[in-house]
Amino acid sequence: MKQYSQIDPQQFVSLVRMPLEQNDTATLVRLVQEYWSQEQIQSLLDSDCADARKLAALALGVIGDGRSITALATCLRDRDPMVNQMAEHALWTIWFRCGNKPAQEALVRGSGLINSKQFKQALEEFDAAIRLDPIFAEAFNQRAIAHYLVEDYHASIEDGEMTVQLMPSHFGAWAGLGHCYAHLGDAQRALNCYRRALGINPYLSCIRQIIGEIAAGECTPLPG
Repeated sequence: MKQYSQIDPQQFVSLVRMPLEQNDTATLVRLVQEYWSQEQIQSLLDSDCADARKLAALALGVIGDGRSITALATCLRDRDPMVNQMAEHALWTIWFRCGNKPAQEALVRGSGLINSKQFKQALEEFDAAIRLDPIFAEAFNQRAIAHYLVEDYHASIEDGEMTVQLMPSHFGAWAGLGHCYAHLGDAQRALNCYRRALGINPYLSCIRQIIGEIAAGECTPLPG
């Protein structure tokens, strides 16, 4: 298979734009396997070409794995808001894929149960995912979300802390920890967690607003 030692940004944009726009995952994977490695695509996240950075982040969301997390987390601070959005979406999809296959399947089932407000059953699926893969960070994060939604903030904090221990760049888990501490009335810990989230992903405008409210002493309890 032909490989390029260095990716030409314009060539990359030209080749991958159509399958990405058409949501043609099979063609995208074939192109990547034929021409580039995951590491080569990551290198485009530093390109001067904004379109190349956007499409590289989007492509990594489709074919990337844990090796791309650090580069994508750095990309969250890109000067182009659209690059940030693509990198954020890519990180979430990769986080969901970081466990072994049976754990991933349990996680997806649990996430669906959260969406239908079946929280007890969702927690059971997340418990199963963690048993199947004890270092699956997103399983802990999703269980933290389920605990939060049933207002078990202490359990949510425990799982959120495990998430960021396993995945320090998980801005969603840091924000979730902030929400829990805010509900418990611990403004300083909430502020610390919110600042960690914003330091990783500076485009979180809602978190920036909450930080301002806490700093001004205007923060009211979050809705359940």
